[in-house]
Amino acid sequence: MQRALGLPRRPAMSNSSPSTVNVGATNGSTPSQTASAIVAEVVSGSHVLTIKGYSRTKGLGIGKCITSEKFAIGGHDWCIRYYPDGQVMEDADWVAVHLKRDDNTDEDVKATYKISLLDQDGLLVSSHSHTSELRGFSPKGGWGFNKFIRRTDLEESNYLKDDSFSLKCDIAITGVIRTVASETRATQFVVVPPSDLHGHLLQLLASGHAGDVTFEVGGESFTAHRYILAARSSVFMAELFGSMKEKEASCVRIDDMEARVFKAMLHFIYTDSLPEIDGAEVMEMAQHLLVAADRYNLDRLKLICEKTLCDYISRNTAAVTLALAEQHGCAGLKEACFTFLATVENLKAVVASDGFAHLRSSCSSILEELVTRLNSC
Repeated sequence: MQRALGLPRRPAMSNSSPSTVNVGATNGSTPSQTASAIVAEVVSGSHVLTIKGYSRTKGLGIGKCITSEKFAIGGHDWCIRYYPDGQVMEDADWVAVHLKRDDNTDEDVKATYKISLLDQDGLLVSSHSHTSELRGFSPKGGWGFNKFIRRTDLEESNYLKDDSFSLKCDIAITGVIRTVASETRATQFVVVPPSDLHGHLLQLLASGHAGDVTFEVGGESFTAHRYILAARSSVFMAELFGSMKEKEASCVRIDDMEARVFKAMLHFIYTDSLPEIDGAEVMEMAQHLLVAADRYNLDRLKLICEKTLCDYISRNTAAVTLALAEQHGCAGLKEACFTFLATVENLKAVVASDGFAHLRSSCSSILEELVTRLNSC
């Protein structure tokens, strides 16, 4: 057997006295090395401040401010100072907003900050977002923007609603030093790369090589592989290998789905991830893909879409999103919508939106549940 495998023949055992082999101090163990690091990193965070009763804050006086509650970022306390009548005489027509460090630790802190006006959906208003240079904040020290927004611009805008508006302050603290403890690790002689199975499967899908089924969707054709589809989806398993008519068909037509949505779903089936989607289309694509995932029993894709839509709940989208969650059994997304609607301001805005009529006509039962929830609150 040794000769067949190309192994050297073991020497014959000798009856003579054993000899001694001196291996010195080493014992054959794998050499090791240690490493440590000093890391200078950036610590960031944000705080949203809502001013309710804006008209009643005016007349406070130039240079006089209203201070927010303290909030902690990067191991330091901060607060926002709101000057409704301006911070200095020459800027008396402007609302001023300053960021102040509000703790007593000795060391100075270097940070950049951005203060932005938010619209009614909680999104940044780019024309009223101000970013600072790197500033040094001593204990109790502060910096800000004396010309944050002209009062007339604020009062004539849609950002002031029900006499309220919101600001967001983003802080990035630089030069936060930490040390990483030494660690001992074995020298790696062989490095195993991460799996690239998804890449190979995506190439297979793109090439159409050995594809055995074609889908006609929205005027486009997509060639795929029955066994891969069936392994990922119980619905495709039934359609392609069960008693359904598609079992023997080499071409399957799908009429009620957009081509771009089907293409994204195929990408997920082959790679377990979504393709890159333009930022402006993320919410719409998530809505369509959630419907497709529910249809084809792609549970992970459905949860990914649910999570994405939770981040896009607003006064303009809450009604449609709630209807979608109810129709497709999305418990987490439904709960997120109920939480959003728990405030009177949000509820009034959603009831007045175009999507509420759709919710009332398509999912009237959910309104009873909503009323019950609100009564319990």
